[in-house]
Amino acid sequence: MAKDSSFDIVSEFDFQELRNAVDQVRKELSTRYDFKGAEAELDLQEAQLVLKTEDEMKLDAMRQMLLTRVVARKLSPKILKFEKMESSLGGKVRQVVTLINALDTENAKKISKMIREQFKSVKPSIQGESVRVVSKSKDELQDVMKFLREQEDIEVPLVFNNYR
Repeated sequence: MAKDSSFDIVSEFDFQELRNAVDQVRKELSTRYDFKGAEAELDLQEAQLVLKTEDEMKLDAMRQMLLTRVVARKLSPKILKFEKMESSLGGKVRQVVTLINALDTENAKKISKMIREQFKSVKPSIQGESVRVVSKSKDELQDVMKFLREQEDIEVPLVFNNYR
């Protein structure tokens, strides 16, 4: 009997790389002409990032700088979930950016269902914050990975690990 092969699907990222990207944005903010004399702040925490500045135009520029730096650091822009912009005291604006670092139950079910519908001999199973995919054929597992990378409607970054 052939041995089954498997891999796990998780949603995670390198926090140090994100910290480096945020540091690069802070450095760029201090040198950019359009931010000269302006108050602009990035506050990185464990589960979120807070952007604060004087107006909406500067907030958009900060968002673009952050996305550019995240992609340059080989992180998926899907790790950043931008919440609604809020007005704060003194006419300033702030935006909370939630960091996505786990595969929630809803997305795990969605991914599992997509795999079951597309591939008949592959068995996905949800295991906490990951989805384990098992098959007798390693080629089929490669096809599953390729299929999931091409999906636009998955809102979380996917990482494939424990390939055996």
